[in-house]
Amino acid sequence: MLTSIIISIITIIALIISIIFIPSIKIKKVEFQTFWIVAVVGALLIILTKCITVEEAISTIIDKNGINPIEILILFISMSILSITLDEAGFFKTCAYYATNISKKSQIKLFVSISVVVSLLTIFTSNDIVILTFTPFICYFAKNTKINPIPYIIGEFVFANTWSMMLMIGNPTNIFLSASFGITFLGYFRVMVIPTFLAGITACLVLLIMFRKDFRKPIDGDNTIEKPIINKFVNFIGLVHLLGCIVLLTVSSYIEIEMWLVCAIFVLNESVILIIYNIVKKDTTILSAYKRAPWNLIPFVISMFIIVASLNKNGVVVEISKLLDKVAVNKTTTIFSYGLTSFFATNLINNIPMSVLFKDVILNANNAYINEMIYSTIIASNVGAYLTPIGALAGIMWMSILKKMDVEFKFIDFVKKGIIISIIVIIVSLASLCFLHI
Repeated sequence: MLTSIIISIITIIALIISIIFIPSIKIKKVEFQTFWIVAVVGALLIILTKCITVEEAISTIIDKNGINPIEILILFISMSILSITLDEAGFFKTCAYYATNISKKSQIKLFVSISVVVSLLTIFTSNDIVILTFTPFICYFAKNTKINPIPYIIGEFVFANTWSMMLMIGNPTNIFLSASFGITFLGYFRVMVIPTFLAGITACLVLLIMFRKDFRKPIDGDNTIEKPIINKFVNFIGLVHLLGCIVLLTVSSYIEIEMWLVCAIFVLNESVILIIYNIVKKDTTILSAYKRAPWNLIPFVISMFIIVASLNKNGVVVEISKLLDKVAVNKTTTIFSYGLTSFFATNLINNIPMSVLFKDVILNANNAYINEMIYSTIIASNVGAYLTPIGALAGIMWMSILKKMDVEFKFIDFVKKGIIISIIVIIVSLASLCFLHI
Protein backbone atom coordinates (compact mmCIF):
# COMPACT_ATOMS: atom_id res chain seq x y z
CA MET A 1 0.00 0.00 0.00
CA LEU A 2 2.77 2.46 0.98
CA THR A 3 4.60 2.16 -2.36
CA SER A 4 1.36 2.77 -4.26
CA ILE A 5 0.59 5.87 -2.16
CA ILE A 6 4.13 7.29 -2.51
CA ILE A 7 4.21 6.87 -6.30
CA SER A 8 0.71 8.37 -6.61
CA ILE A 9 1.65 11.40 -4.48
CA ILE A 10 4.90 11.95 -6.41
CA THR A 11 2.97 11.70 -9.70
CA ILE A 12 0.40 14.25 -8.49
CA ILE A 13 3.12 16.68 -7.32
CA ALA A 14 5.00 16.25 -10.62
CA LEU A 15 1.73 16.79 -12.50
CA ILE A 16 1.09 20.09 -10.67
CA ILE A 17 4.69 21.27 -11.24
CA SER A 18 4.50 20.40 -14.94
CA ILE A 19 1.19 22.24 -15.35
CA ILE A 20 2.41 25.42 -13.62
CA PHE A 21 6.07 25.61 -14.65
CA ILE A 22 6.64 23.30 -17.64
CA PRO A 23 3.30 22.90 -19.48
CA SER A 24 5.07 21.86 -22.69
CA ILE A 25 8.46 20.90 -24.10
CA LYS A 26 9.72 21.41 -27.62
CA ILE A 27 11.88 18.87 -29.41
CA LYS A 28 13.07 20.38 -32.67
CA LYS A 29 9.81 21.65 -34.25
CA VAL A 30 7.46 19.35 -32.37
CA GLU A 31 5.83 20.58 -29.14
CA PHE A 32 4.62 18.13 -26.50
CA GLN A 33 2.40 18.83 -23.50
CA THR A 34 4.01 17.41 -20.36
CA PHE A 35 0.93 16.47 -18.30
CA TRP A 36 0.37 13.15 -20.07
CA ILE A 37 4.09 12.25 -19.97
CA VAL A 38 4.08 12.62 -16.18
CA ALA A 39 1.01 10.37 -15.90
CA VAL A 40 2.57 7.70 -18.14
CA VAL A 41 5.78 7.67 -16.06
CA GLY A 42 3.69 7.33 -12.88
CA ALA A 43 1.74 4.39 -14.34
CA LEU A 44 4.94 2.66 -15.49
CA LEU A 45 6.42 3.01 -11.99
CA ILE A 46 3.25 1.48 -10.53
CA ILE A 47 3.69 -1.54 -12.82
CA LEU A 48 7.49 -1.83 -12.38
CA THR A 49 7.18 -1.81 -8.58
CA LYS A 50 4.51 -4.52 -8.85
CA CYS A 51 1.84 -2.42 -7.13
CA ILE A 52 -0.27 -3.78 -9.94
CA THR A 53 0.59 -6.51 -12.45
CA VAL A 54 0.70 -6.05 -16.22
CA GLU A 55 -2.28 -8.40 -16.53
CA GLU A 56 -4.29 -6.36 -13.99
CA ALA A 57 -3.39 -3.12 -15.82
CA ILE A 58 -4.54 -4.54 -19.17
CA SER A 59 -7.72 -5.89 -17.56
CA THR A 60 -8.44 -2.39 -16.18
CA ILE A 61 -8.17 -0.89 -19.66
CA ILE A 62 -10.16 -3.44 -21.69
CA ASP A 63 -12.61 -4.69 -19.05
CA LYS A 64 -15.83 -5.72 -20.81
CA ASN A 65 -17.77 -6.43 -17.64
CA GLY A 66 -17.15 -3.09 -15.97
CA ILE A 67 -15.95 0.38 -16.96
CA ASN A 68 -14.01 0.47 -20.22
CA PRO A 69 -11.84 3.60 -20.60
CA ILE A 70 -11.28 2.88 -24.30
CA GLU A 71 -15.00 3.21 -25.08
CA ILE A 72 -15.23 6.41 -23.02
CA LEU A 73 -12.22 7.87 -24.87
CA ILE A 74 -13.77 6.96 -28.25
CA LEU A 75 -16.94 8.80 -27.22
CA PHE A 76 -15.12 11.95 -26.14
CA ILE A 77 -12.61 12.12 -28.99
CA SER A 78 -15.37 11.49 -31.55
CA MET A 79 -17.41 14.39 -30.14
CA SER A 80 -14.26 16.55 -30.12
CA ILE A 81 -13.60 15.86 -33.79
CA LEU A 82 -17.21 16.74 -34.69
CA SER A 83 -16.79 20.06 -32.84
CA ILE A 84 -13.30 20.82 -34.16
CA THR A 85 -14.47 20.24 -37.74
CA LEU A 86 -17.04 23.02 -37.30
CA ASP A 87 -14.38 25.25 -35.81
CA GLU A 88 -11.99 24.59 -38.71
CA ALA A 89 -14.80 25.45 -41.15
CA GLY A 90 -15.25 28.86 -39.49
CA PHE A 91 -18.51 28.22 -37.62
CA PHE A 92 -17.32 29.29 -34.14
CA LYS A 93 -15.43 32.33 -35.45
CA THR A 94 -18.56 33.44 -37.32
CA CYS A 95 -20.60 33.12 -34.11
CA ALA A 96 -18.00 35.24 -32.31
CA TYR A 97 -18.09 37.80 -35.13
CA TYR A 98 -21.86 38.30 -34.88
CA ALA A 99 -21.70 38.36 -31.07
CA THR A 100 -19.24 41.27 -31.11
CA ASN A 101 -21.03 43.12 -33.93
CA ILE A 102 -24.32 43.51 -32.06
CA SER A 103 -22.59 45.15 -29.10
CA LYS A 104 -22.02 48.51 -30.87
CA LYS A 105 -20.25 50.70 -28.27
CA SER A 106 -21.65 49.07 -25.14
CA GLN A 107 -19.39 46.80 -23.09
CA ILE A 108 -22.33 45.33 -21.19
CA LYS A 109 -23.95 44.31 -24.50
CA LEU A 110 -20.64 42.86 -25.64
CA PHE A 111 -20.27 40.82 -22.46
CA VAL A 112 -23.85 39.49 -22.61
CA SER A 113 -23.66 38.62 -26.32
CA ILE A 114 -20.34 36.78 -25.96
CA SER A 115 -21.61 35.00 -22.85
CA VAL A 116 -24.79 33.80 -24.56
CA VAL A 117 -22.93 32.52 -27.64
CA VAL A 118 -20.24 30.78 -25.55
CA SER A 119 -22.89 29.17 -23.34
CA LEU A 120 -25.00 27.89 -26.23
CA LEU A 121 -22.02 26.53 -28.16
CA THR A 122 -20.63 24.83 -25.05
CA ILE A 123 -23.92 23.02 -24.37
CA PHE A 124 -23.92 21.35 -27.78
CA THR A 125 -20.19 20.98 -28.47
CA SER A 126 -17.30 20.93 -25.99
CA ASN A 127 -16.05 23.43 -23.43
CA ASP A 128 -12.41 22.90 -24.45
CA ILE A 129 -13.06 23.66 -28.13
CA VAL A 130 -15.09 26.79 -27.32
CA ILE A 131 -12.38 28.12 -24.99
CA LEU A 132 -9.57 27.48 -27.49
CA THR A 133 -11.54 29.24 -30.26
CA PHE A 134 -12.94 32.24 -28.42
CA THR A 135 -9.90 33.20 -26.31
CA PRO A 136 -7.69 34.41 -29.22
CA PHE A 137 -10.69 36.15 -30.79
CA ILE A 138 -11.51 38.04 -27.56
CA CYS A 139 -7.85 39.01 -27.04
CA TYR A 140 -7.63 40.34 -30.60
CA PHE A 141 -10.92 42.26 -30.29
CA ALA A 142 -9.90 43.79 -26.95
CA LYS A 143 -6.58 44.95 -28.36
CA ASN A 144 -8.31 46.43 -31.40
CA THR A 145 -10.89 48.33 -29.31
CA LYS A 146 -8.48 49.17 -26.45
CA ILE A 147 -10.70 47.63 -23.76
CA ASN A 148 -9.67 45.45 -20.82
CA PRO A 149 -9.79 41.82 -22.03
CA ILE A 150 -9.80 40.29 -18.52
CA PRO A 151 -13.60 40.48 -17.83
CA TYR A 152 -14.33 38.80 -21.17
CA ILE A 153 -11.73 36.03 -21.06
CA ILE A 154 -12.71 35.18 -17.47
CA GLY A 155 -16.40 35.31 -18.42
CA GLU A 156 -15.82 33.07 -21.43
CA PHE A 157 -13.85 30.57 -19.34
CA VAL A 158 -16.41 30.53 -16.52
CA PHE A 159 -19.44 30.15 -18.83
CA ALA A 160 -17.77 27.43 -20.89
CA ASN A 161 -17.04 25.42 -17.72
CA THR A 162 -20.49 26.08 -16.24
CA TRP A 163 -22.78 25.35 -19.17
CA SER A 164 -20.69 22.28 -20.01
CA MET A 165 -22.66 20.60 -17.20
CA MET A 166 -25.92 20.71 -19.16
CA LEU A 167 -25.32 17.74 -21.47
CA MET A 168 -23.19 14.67 -21.00
CA ILE A 169 -20.98 15.57 -24.00
CA GLY A 170 -19.92 18.98 -22.63
CA ASN A 171 -16.94 17.72 -20.65
CA PRO A 172 -14.90 14.48 -20.65
CA THR A 173 -15.58 14.17 -16.90
CA ASN A 174 -19.35 14.19 -17.57
CA ILE A 175 -18.90 11.43 -20.12
CA PHE A 176 -16.65 9.38 -17.88
CA LEU A 177 -18.70 9.51 -14.68
CA SER A 178 -22.12 9.09 -16.31
CA ALA A 179 -20.94 6.28 -18.60
CA SER A 180 -19.22 4.56 -15.66
CA PHE A 181 -22.53 4.29 -13.80
CA GLY A 182 -24.80 3.57 -16.76
CA ILE A 183 -26.55 6.96 -16.77
CA THR A 184 -28.39 7.59 -20.04
CA PHE A 185 -28.03 10.76 -22.12
CA LEU A 186 -31.62 11.83 -21.40
CA GLY A 187 -31.45 10.76 -17.75
CA TYR A 188 -28.37 12.92 -17.28
CA PHE A 189 -30.07 15.95 -18.87
CA ARG A 190 -33.18 15.63 -16.69
CA VAL A 191 -31.10 15.94 -13.52
CA MET A 192 -28.51 18.50 -14.65
CA VAL A 193 -30.70 21.04 -16.45
CA ILE A 194 -31.79 22.90 -13.28
CA PRO A 195 -28.38 22.98 -11.51
CA THR A 196 -26.79 24.19 -14.76
CA PHE A 197 -29.30 27.03 -15.26
CA LEU A 198 -28.94 28.19 -11.66
CA ALA A 199 -25.13 27.93 -11.85
CA GLY A 200 -25.07 29.89 -15.13
CA ILE A 201 -27.32 32.68 -13.82
CA THR A 202 -25.35 32.89 -10.56
CA ALA A 203 -22.02 33.05 -12.41
CA CYS A 204 -23.36 35.81 -14.67
CA LEU A 205 -24.53 37.93 -11.73
CA VAL A 206 -21.23 37.50 -9.88
CA LEU A 207 -19.24 38.50 -12.98
CA LEU A 208 -21.44 41.54 -13.67
CA ILE A 209 -20.89 42.76 -10.11
CA MET A 210 -17.19 41.91 -10.11
CA PHE A 211 -16.43 43.83 -13.34
CA ARG A 212 -19.13 46.54 -13.12
CA LYS A 213 -16.57 49.37 -13.38
CA ASP A 214 -15.12 47.97 -16.63
CA PHE A 215 -18.56 47.44 -18.17
CA ARG A 216 -19.58 51.08 -17.53
CA LYS A 217 -16.85 52.32 -19.87
CA PRO A 218 -17.82 52.72 -23.54
CA ILE A 219 -15.93 51.04 -26.37
CA ASP A 220 -13.86 53.87 -27.81
CA GLY A 221 -11.65 51.99 -30.26
CA ASP A 222 -12.45 50.51 -33.67
CA ASN A 223 -14.68 47.48 -33.13
CA THR A 224 -15.05 46.56 -36.79
CA ILE A 225 -13.66 43.10 -37.50
CA GLU A 226 -13.44 41.43 -40.87
CA LYS A 227 -16.04 38.69 -41.26
CA PRO A 228 -14.45 35.22 -41.09
CA ILE A 229 -14.37 33.06 -44.19
CA ILE A 230 -16.76 30.15 -43.78
CA ASN A 231 -16.85 26.88 -45.70
CA LYS A 232 -20.59 26.43 -46.24
CA PHE A 233 -20.44 22.80 -47.38
CA VAL A 234 -18.24 21.63 -44.49
CA ASN A 235 -20.35 23.61 -42.03
CA PHE A 236 -23.52 21.99 -43.33
CA ILE A 237 -22.01 18.50 -43.11
CA GLY A 238 -20.59 19.28 -39.66
CA LEU A 239 -23.87 20.63 -38.25
CA VAL A 240 -25.93 17.74 -39.67
CA HIS A 241 -23.60 15.17 -38.11
CA LEU A 242 -23.26 16.96 -34.75
CA LEU A 243 -27.00 17.51 -34.32
CA GLY A 244 -27.77 14.02 -35.63
CA CYS A 245 -25.34 12.54 -33.14
CA ILE A 246 -26.90 14.47 -30.24
CA VAL A 247 -30.42 13.36 -31.24
CA LEU A 248 -29.38 9.71 -31.48
CA LEU A 249 -27.51 9.93 -28.16
CA THR A 250 -30.75 11.16 -26.59
CA VAL A 251 -32.62 8.02 -27.62
CA SER A 252 -29.68 5.57 -27.56
CA SER A 253 -30.82 3.89 -24.35
CA TYR A 254 -34.26 3.22 -25.86
CA ILE A 255 -32.93 1.69 -29.07
CA GLU A 256 -30.16 -0.15 -27.17
CA ILE A 257 -27.14 1.30 -28.97
CA GLU A 258 -24.12 2.18 -26.86
CA MET A 259 -23.25 5.89 -26.84
CA TRP A 260 -19.60 5.43 -27.80
CA LEU A 261 -20.72 3.49 -30.89
CA VAL A 262 -23.19 6.24 -31.89
CA CYS A 263 -20.41 8.87 -31.75
CA ALA A 264 -17.93 6.65 -33.58
CA ILE A 265 -20.41 5.98 -36.43
CA PHE A 266 -21.18 9.69 -36.91
CA VAL A 267 -17.55 10.80 -36.87
CA LEU A 268 -16.52 8.03 -39.28
CA ASN A 269 -19.37 8.88 -41.67
CA GLU A 270 -18.48 12.59 -41.55
CA SER A 271 -14.81 11.74 -42.09
CA VAL A 272 -15.52 9.64 -45.20
CA ILE A 273 -17.63 12.44 -46.74
CA LEU A 274 -15.02 15.12 -46.00
CA ILE A 275 -12.10 12.98 -47.17
CA ILE A 276 -13.87 12.60 -50.55
CA TYR A 277 -14.51 16.37 -50.49
CA ASN A 278 -10.80 16.87 -49.74
CA ILE A 279 -9.82 14.81 -52.78
CA VAL A 280 -12.22 16.69 -55.07
CA LYS A 281 -11.85 20.25 -53.71
CA LYS A 282 -8.40 20.05 -52.08
CA ASP A 283 -9.96 21.04 -48.74
CA THR A 284 -7.96 19.98 -45.68
CA THR A 285 -10.55 20.73 -42.99
CA ILE A 286 -10.97 17.14 -41.84
CA LEU A 287 -7.20 16.57 -41.72
CA SER A 288 -6.76 19.68 -39.59
CA ALA A 289 -9.56 18.53 -37.29
CA TYR A 290 -7.85 15.18 -36.71
CA LYS A 291 -4.52 16.93 -36.01
CA ARG A 292 -6.20 19.10 -33.36
CA ALA A 293 -8.08 16.23 -31.69
CA PRO A 294 -7.08 15.68 -28.02
CA TRP A 295 -5.07 12.48 -28.64
CA ASN A 296 -2.91 13.15 -25.57
CA LEU A 297 -5.94 12.36 -23.43
CA ILE A 298 -5.57 8.68 -24.38
CA PRO A 299 -2.25 8.00 -22.56
CA PHE A 300 -3.26 10.40 -19.77
CA VAL A 301 -6.62 8.76 -18.95
CA ILE A 302 -5.30 5.20 -19.32
CA SER A 303 -2.34 5.99 -17.05
CA MET A 304 -4.60 7.53 -14.41
CA PHE A 305 -6.82 4.43 -14.58
CA ILE A 306 -3.78 2.28 -13.79
CA ILE A 307 -2.68 4.50 -10.89
CA VAL A 308 -6.17 4.55 -9.36
CA ALA A 309 -6.48 0.77 -9.91
CA SER A 310 -3.34 0.30 -7.79
CA LEU A 311 -4.79 2.51 -5.03
CA ASN A 312 -7.99 0.51 -5.19
CA LYS A 313 -6.16 -2.81 -5.04
CA ASN A 314 -4.12 -1.70 -2.03
CA GLY A 315 -7.13 -0.46 -0.05
CA VAL A 316 -6.53 3.31 -0.28
CA VAL A 317 -9.79 4.05 -2.11
CA VAL A 318 -11.75 2.04 0.47
CA GLU A 319 -10.28 4.19 3.26
CA ILE A 320 -11.32 7.40 1.44
CA SER A 321 -14.83 5.97 1.04
CA LYS A 322 -15.00 5.15 4.76
CA LEU A 323 -14.00 8.70 5.70
CA LEU A 324 -16.70 10.18 3.48
CA ASP A 325 -19.27 7.66 4.77
CA LYS A 326 -18.84 9.13 8.26
CA VAL A 327 -19.95 12.56 6.98
CA ALA A 328 -22.44 11.51 4.28
CA VAL A 329 -25.28 10.42 6.57
CA ASN A 330 -28.22 11.84 4.55
CA LYS A 331 -28.98 13.32 1.13
CA THR A 332 -27.76 16.85 1.88
CA THR A 333 -24.55 15.84 3.65
CA THR A 334 -23.82 13.32 0.89
CA ILE A 335 -24.17 15.98 -1.81
CA PHE A 336 -22.04 18.55 -0.03
CA SER A 337 -19.39 16.15 1.29
CA TYR A 338 -18.81 14.56 -2.13
CA GLY A 339 -19.31 17.82 -4.02
CA LEU A 340 -16.88 19.92 -1.96
CA THR A 341 -14.31 17.14 -1.55
CA SER A 342 -14.18 16.48 -5.30
CA PHE A 343 -14.25 20.26 -5.95
CA PHE A 344 -11.00 20.77 -4.03
CA ALA A 345 -9.54 17.46 -5.27
CA THR A 346 -10.07 18.73 -8.84
CA ASN A 347 -7.65 21.57 -8.12
CA LEU A 348 -5.15 19.24 -6.54
CA ILE A 349 -4.93 16.57 -9.23
CA ASN A 350 -6.97 17.96 -12.21
CA ASN A 351 -10.61 17.09 -12.92
CA ILE A 352 -9.99 14.00 -15.08
CA PRO A 353 -7.82 12.13 -12.54
CA MET A 354 -10.24 13.27 -9.81
CA SER A 355 -13.15 11.71 -11.73
CA VAL A 356 -11.25 8.45 -12.20
CA LEU A 357 -10.46 8.36 -8.46
CA PHE A 358 -13.96 9.30 -7.28
CA LYS A 359 -15.55 6.72 -9.55
CA ASP A 360 -13.93 4.04 -7.40
CA VAL A 361 -14.61 5.97 -4.18
CA ILE A 362 -18.33 5.98 -5.07
CA LEU A 363 -18.28 2.28 -5.96
CA ASN A 364 -16.78 1.46 -2.55
CA ALA A 365 -19.10 3.74 -0.56
CA ASN A 366 -21.55 2.25 1.91
CA ASN A 367 -24.25 4.78 1.11
CA ALA A 368 -27.73 4.64 -0.45
CA TYR A 369 -27.37 8.05 -2.15
CA ILE A 370 -25.25 6.89 -5.07
CA ASN A 371 -26.84 9.23 -7.65
CA GLU A 372 -26.28 12.20 -5.34
CA MET A 373 -22.60 11.24 -5.15
CA ILE A 374 -22.30 10.95 -8.93
CA TYR A 375 -24.01 14.23 -9.84
CA SER A 376 -22.34 16.28 -7.09
CA THR A 377 -18.96 15.00 -8.33
CA ILE A 378 -19.89 15.90 -11.92
CA ILE A 379 -20.83 19.43 -10.85
CA ALA A 380 -17.53 19.77 -8.97
CA SER A 381 -15.52 18.55 -11.97
CA ASN A 382 -16.96 21.40 -14.08
CA VAL A 383 -17.19 24.28 -11.59
CA GLY A 384 -13.88 23.34 -9.96
CA ALA A 385 -12.18 24.12 -13.27
CA TYR A 386 -12.28 27.84 -12.53
CA LEU A 387 -10.91 27.83 -9.01
CA THR A 388 -7.33 27.42 -10.28
CA PRO A 389 -5.80 26.71 -13.74
CA ILE A 390 -4.87 23.23 -12.49
CA GLY A 391 -8.56 22.27 -12.31
CA ALA A 392 -8.91 21.32 -15.99
CA LEU A 393 -6.76 20.81 -19.07
CA ALA A 394 -8.66 23.69 -20.70
CA GLY A 395 -7.28 26.00 -17.98
CA ILE A 396 -3.71 24.96 -18.77
CA MET A 397 -4.20 25.58 -22.50
CA TRP A 398 -6.10 28.82 -21.79
CA MET A 399 -3.21 30.29 -19.77
CA SER A 400 -0.82 29.31 -22.55
CA ILE A 401 -2.94 31.16 -25.16
CA LEU A 402 -3.05 34.31 -23.00
CA LYS A 403 0.74 34.28 -22.74
CA LYS A 404 1.09 33.98 -26.53
CA MET A 405 -1.42 36.84 -26.99
CA ASP A 406 0.59 39.07 -24.58
CA VAL A 407 -2.27 39.29 -22.08
CA GLU A 408 -0.88 39.58 -18.56
CA PHE A 409 -2.90 37.30 -16.29
CA LYS A 410 -0.87 35.39 -13.71
CA PHE A 411 -1.68 32.21 -11.80
CA ILE A 412 -2.44 34.20 -8.63
CA ASP A 413 -4.75 36.57 -10.58
CA PHE A 414 -6.72 33.55 -11.77
CA VAL A 415 -7.06 32.24 -8.20
CA LYS A 416 -8.14 35.63 -6.78
CA LYS A 417 -11.03 35.86 -9.22
CA GLY A 418 -11.74 32.13 -9.38
CA ILE A 419 -12.10 31.59 -5.65
CA ILE A 420 -14.94 34.12 -5.42
CA ILE A 421 -16.86 32.93 -8.47
CA SER A 422 -16.37 29.17 -8.04
CA ILE A 423 -17.20 29.01 -4.32
CA ILE A 424 -20.50 30.86 -4.81
CA VAL A 425 -21.45 28.80 -7.89
CA ILE A 426 -20.55 25.41 -6.36
CA ILE A 427 -22.67 26.13 -3.26
CA VAL A 428 -25.67 27.21 -5.36
CA SER A 429 -25.31 24.20 -7.69
CA LEU A 430 -25.02 21.65 -4.89
CA ALA A 431 -27.86 23.26 -2.96
CA SER A 432 -30.15 22.98 -6.00
CA LEU A 433 -29.30 19.29 -6.26
CA CYS A 434 -30.61 18.80 -2.71
CA PHE A 435 -34.15 19.71 -3.82
CA LEU A 436 -34.23 17.41 -6.85
CA HIS A 437 -35.58 13.89 -6.98
CA ILE A 438 -32.65 12.00 -8.49
